[in-house]
Amino acid sequence: MSPSSASTVRASIRFDTRIVPDRRRHKRYALALLGRFMRANKQEFPCRLNDISVGGAAIMAPVEVEIGERIVVYFDEIGGLEGVVVRTFEGGFAIALKATQHKREKLAAQITWLVNKDDLGGTFGRRHKRFEVVNKTSTLRLSDGQSVDCRVLDVSLSGASIQTDARPPIGDEVIFGKLRCRVMRYHDRGIGVQFLDIPDPEALRRYFG
Repeated sequence: MSPSSASTVRASIRFDTRIVPDRRRHKRYALALLGRFMRANKQEFPCRLNDISVGGAAIMAPVEVEIGERIVVYFDEIGGLEGVVVRTFEGGFAIALKATQHKREKLAAQITWLVNKDDLGGTFGRRHKRFEVVNKTSTLRLSDGQSVDCRVLDVSLSGASIQTDARPPIGDEVIFGKLRCRVMRYHDRGIGVQFLDIPDPEALRRYFG
């Protein structure tokens, strides 16, 4: 294809995206998250999330993609997403997400947390007094089955702060020691989790004391 033909194609794509009516069924939220995406030909590129809903996302990218192309994208705070390109625009593209109902529900929880985390602050989800734990190690089993060593920073009846290099997506269910938890936040030393089953107070103190 000649340079002039390529310019004509790109111009027509941009024009089409301006006139196609917006049929979004889900509310979108502006979130600026850095990540990487893989095209159908397995090439990977850096990207930045512009906005997202449980049904789709707009992504800024350094390369042009094709309508209908399958895209896999990864953001540290959300994890992996898969979708199909439904429109392009100057500097990026939008995808319609392909996800199960369970994945959409988890994504909704992740979006809610990320959008509101500044207002909620570090005490989000804490209903019980926390106490610090000195030099207590444990294990953290991730949703993919991988187990990693971790260190307990503080704990309460409702959750714990864990020192770890692992960054499971917000909303993921993990096993901390023998306790089922949901990842609620990140901090500079690791993650904060909420217990899904409130443990026995005395057993918790014996284990972490």
